Amino acid sequence: MTFIESLHARAAATPRRILFPEAGDPRTREAVRALKAAGVVEPVLVGVAADAMPGIELIETCPGPLADEVAAQVYAIRSPKGMTEDVAAGHGMSPLMVADALVRWGRADGCVAGAVTTSAEVVRAALWLIGPGENVRTISSAFYMDVPPFRGTEGEVLTFTDCAVVRKPSATQLADIAMTAARDRWRIVGDEPRVAFLSFSTMGSGSGESVTRIRAALDEVRRLAPELAVDGELQGDTALVLDVAARKAPGSAVGGTANVLVFPDLDAGNIAYKLVQRLASARAIGPILQGMRRPCNDLSRGASAEDIFNVAAITALQAGDSAGTLLNGIRQETGT
Repeated sequence: MTFIESLHARAAATPRRILFPEAGDPRTREAVRALKAAGVVEPVLVGVAADAMPGIELIETCPGPLADEVAAQVYAIRSPKGMTEDVAAGHGMSPLMVADALVRWGRADGCVAGAVTTSAEVVRAALWLIGPGENVRTISSAFYMDVPPFRGTEGEVLTFTDCAVVRKPSATQLADIAMTAARDRWRIVGDEPRVAFLSFSTMGSGSGESVTRIRAALDEVRRLAPELAVDGELQGDTALVLDVAARKAPGSAVGGTANVLVFPDLDAGNIAYKLVQRLASARAIGPILQGMRRPCNDLSRGASAEDIFNVAAITALQAGDSAGTLLNGIRQETGT
């Protein structure tokens, strides 16, 4: 069974109620029809009456009790930051805000948006209305890269993080990114996370601010999550190729076998995932937001209906439990 087939099958085993606030987008509508037919999730559209589709539930955004309830929630959260009641009332009619409010209240399991909405808007709404899980200090993102065989006869799935949210993470943020990515890998891929902090340097071959930051992040992860297989700083080939790791980092816990790649900054992560996607013909699924109290995921505005389908399946798997306590056992948190 391929990763994608496994993803769909595991999501379908416990179908989750997933909201789609871009109800008028043709790709979203195609994905929703396919999700409903396959039983992978229970898709629900959020939009205006004209967005209705046969056999698909629609939550209508119009003046009324729900809009008032959402507006009141947004005002309660944002009025300390200066938001007025009039501005909050406008948010009460926003499909994205309505969807995230419903997820906040537990009336739905997750939200998928971003096909026509900017990442900044999707992330802002999620932060306002959902927020981070208990003790989670950093919201970040990952791409799940479904790559052709490169160190064996079978294709693999690599976690690339962070590629979309945190521009220049501190040591503590890098540690958070690594740990939330590892926990989500248990949920989404189901295998043992092996985390490599990537750098231009391997085990002291170079020096500088980024190397110092990565080493501090590694120390923090080892202190807070001692059960996690993690190492750094490692160059990309050292993290991924056993022969190279044997020469450059003998004895490394993850050298040559890493499946979670933590990039030193957003430039590196974003460039890397796009290069691998285009040059290696890899399937890039994401960006998947990590560390949220309840799952609300972003899409690339270039997403296909198939991409939306796959992100919905991942969102359903993330909904299997809450984000929980950041470091209360990487494996135990996921129920694995």
